[in-house]
Amino acid sequence: SLFRLKDLEVAELGDADVHVKMLAAPINPADINMIQGTYAILSPLPAVGGDQGGGRMLGLITFSSPCRSGRAACDAAGTPGTWRTRGVFPEKMLLKVPSDIPVLCAATLSVNPCTAYRMLADFETLAPGDSVIQNAANSGVGQAVIQIAKASGIKTINVVRDRPDLPKLVERLMALGADHVITEEMLRKPEMKDIFKSIPKPRLALNCVGGKSTTEMLRHLQPKGTMVTYGGMAKQPVMVPVSAFIFRDVRLRGFWMTQWRKDL
Repeated sequence: SLFRLKDLEVAELGDADVHVKMLAAPINPADINMIQGTYAILSPLPAVGGDQGGGRMLGLITFSSPCRSGRAACDAAGTPGTWRTRGVFPEKMLLKVPSDIPVLCAATLSVNPCTAYRMLADFETLAPGDSVIQNAANSGVGQAVIQIAKASGIKTINVVRDRPDLPKLVERLMALGADHVITEEMLRKPEMKDIFKSIPKPRLALNCVGGKSTTEMLRHLQPKGTMVTYGGMAKQPVMVPVSAFIFRDVRLRGFWMTQWRKDL
């Protein structure tokens, strides 16, 4: 088995370390890729999984860090891992969060919402009334995109896979602030024209799927628009017609939150 439950000694605190009791740690596709050995960053083995989480900084331990006891969000990419009950993390990898933020929200704060914000802010200059189209709209990043865009006055067209409980999913995304929720199959239907009677065609497309979904989203992108790829859930290449480059001058970009932090 690749996994073992094991008791480990808590590491000793260094000059800029914090002892954290982990309260929650999500499982993201990137975590699975790390376990499979296919991710861009791999920890030396043996390793503890998990690259983000939420916990409580313990004030009972004496340490030299200026942090005090309280709740923290942790971004531990390439470090000791968050799938543990307690751990010692460099203070620079912790973000102290208000106590009224639910722990499950704090545990996912450092990756998905940050990815959503940076993609909305860094690739196109969007103004209130502009629109964005995205696939995997029910993902963690997708839901953050909906909420940030709503707060900024930006319209969202949200693509999801068809499923038996589709009405419930549509209702949930609309409650978050989505303007339109459609299925992958609807991207090719004439009814798409009705959407663009009330909102402009998007200048920004956010791709977490790849494959055919990419091609279909690009059909609705404005000339000189940008598609940003940040995931590949379909495990298929991004497929773009030559005509989209020649006649509409679309731009394809990639985004990885870890690299963005390195480039700061």
